[in-house]
Amino acid sequence: MISVEASGGETVRYVLTTGGAAPRYAVILMPGGRGELPLRQADGPLASALTDDFLIRSRTLFADSRFVAASTAATATPARVLAIEHDLERRFGTISVYVIGTSRSTEATQALAAPLDGQVAGFVHTSSMKEIAGFDPRKFRSRHLLVANRRDACRVTPPSSAIAAHETYGVDLVMVDGGRSVGEDCSSSAYHGYNGIERETVDKIKEWIAAGR
Repeated sequence: MISVEASGGETVRYVLTTGGAAPRYAVILMPGGRGELPLRQADGPLASALTDDFLIRSRTLFADSRFVAASTAATATPARVLAIEHDLERRFGTISVYVIGTSRSTEATQALAAPLDGQVAGFVHTSSMKEIAGFDPRKFRSRHLLVANRRDACRVTPPSSAIAAHETYGVDLVMVDGGRSVGEDCSSSAYHGYNGIERETVDKIKEWIAAGR
């Protein structure tokens, strides 16, 4: 765990997951639901497991010789994201940073799109809230990707909304189909959370990122 200071003096904590010494890309991962990521005060190795959220539990799948992952609580505050980005640049030099949200944290990724446009390489919105249907990123310089599971039955994240944004505004879309569903439709163990197809989904996201800049 790492603590950094945002421009307003606020302390921002994140978990750094690495897979190589000289990565080209970084992903800032924000959990869905309440967006919370319980972290202890002291920096250093984690002493306990983190939330079972799709993105957070998949952080080791993101990290490899080309990618590092920074897991943090969901936020719509640009300064918090920039504090992490600047720390990653300090550690790894020039690096393309992508902000990724899932479910309710896609409200944050949409809110950050304008104030962080051009300051991060892009955004990935996975299992997006239904409002994504009206999200038009064509005016932005940063790249945007929508990710959805065709079987997602969560009432507030219908895959049809991602399809609508793709068809209406040309937003890049990765549609997966499969996995297994356990429990409530909006839980991270359901199709909504890419349960059982985490690696396939993460690989498609990384492929899209690497195809850009």
